[in-house]
Amino acid sequence: MNGEAALGADRGAQADAAPDGPAETVLVRRPGPRERDPVRAHRRRLAVEISLAVAVPTALILLWQLAAYRHWIDPRVYPAPSTIAADGWQRAADGKLWPDVWATLQRVIAGYAVGTAAGYAVGLLMGAVRIVRAALEPLLDALYVVPKLALLPVFLNMFGLGEGPQIALVATTVFFFVWISTMAAVMGVAEGYREAGQVFGAGPWQMFRHVLLPASLPQVLVGMRVAAGVAVLVIVASEQIAADNGLGHLIFDSRALFQNDVMFVGIVCVAVLGVVFSELVRFVGRRLTPWAPRDRGRPQS
Repeated sequence: MNGEAALGADRGAQADAAPDGPAETVLVRRPGPRERDPVRAHRRRLAVEISLAVAVPTALILLWQLAAYRHWIDPRVYPAPSTIAADGWQRAADGKLWPDVWATLQRVIAGYAVGTAAGYAVGLLMGAVRIVRAALEPLLDALYVVPKLALLPVFLNMFGLGEGPQIALVATTVFFFVWISTMAAVMGVAEGYREAGQVFGAGPWQMFRHVLLPASLPQVLVGMRVAAGVAVLVIVASEQIAADNGLGHLIFDSRALFQNDVMFVGIVCVAVLGVVFSELVRFVGRRLTPWAPRDRGRPQS
């Protein structure tokens, strides 16, 4: 009885002390504009992003135009954007620009196709099969660090003059970017995906087709997009050395003849070609991977 009385006294003391203890705090979060109207918030954000994407290069071009007009820079060395645009329009209208654009585009597409196919196949094999990775990775790592332009004389000896060395150089450059991204993507597939495939009784081929391929494809396409931009860069340098046409030849030949306005026309064409090619790869990647997260996707309403 004495123990029960003491326990009752303790409970009463705790009940009396409860009001004097720390008060319980309830946090209330009110929904913001993004939660109340996600579609409108997405449109507003998209409008801001597009405005910034347009405003920044426009401001730089206007500043360049003003600097050339005020002779803050030498317009003979750095022609005004209006001069570059007028010269580019004239060369396009006369048909002088398109042969160089088409020559570069053909080399980029051919080399990119060959390099992407080879890099993707080798990357998948090395990422999925450990013994193959152990056999080939040291050799490919050693070749990767070699500057690709240093291989141009080798390709000239192999294929002679013409389109072969240009395409081989682009294909080799693209191969390494796609190989690395593909192998890393396959090796980085979450273990939970593999375990789920094993639970459902997937064999080696089913595991490869239904787990490794779809799980790794979004990251692989990122590498392919990077390789698309690099392909345009490397062909410009290659055309300077071993070509008599193309945008790279146009840029460096114009510089040697002190035709700086033509040189900048070629540079602008290279920039546009690189952006269009990279965005085309992004567009195709979105269609191939509808399950992948979108960086510019439509919000869920």
